[in-house]
Amino acid sequence: MSDFNPTRDEMMSAMFAHMVMQQTNMAMMLLGKIAHPETGKTIQNLEAAKLCIDLLEMLQTKTKGNLNKEEENLLKHNVMSLQMNFVETANEAEKSKPAENPAEQKEVAQSTPESKNPAEPVSETAASATDESHKKFVKKY
Repeated sequence: MSDFNPTRDEMMSAMFAHMVMQQTNMAMMLLGKIAHPETGKTIQNLEAAKLCIDLLEMLQTKTKGNLNKEEENLLKHNVMSLQMNFVETANEAEKSKPAENPAEQKEVAQSTPESKNPAEPVSETAASATDESHKKFVKKY
């Protein structure tokens, strides 16, 4: 039997890595990327996943300059991976969203500012309002 007695720094580093991985796994589960360990089913809760990611980002900000290279890289790579997975999942969720109520779509289409004369250009304000209503949902990270 070996006598491995980790130093306090080694213990703290291991606990830090464990905490980062625990938070990362929770976010991945909430993004529906991995199954819940007890039920084996996937769930998706983007708000809760975003909170997990935000907590890791806060940790990254608050510990800047106080981590060793391995800890810094672990945190950085996990945050980046989670952000990319979040955006991917949010985009997939937006695409699979059922069509809005047709009456609401018609109302939106009628309220879109357009020129009555096709030869006359739409004003810049009207054009930007039209562009805004047609922009795809993008979750910023």
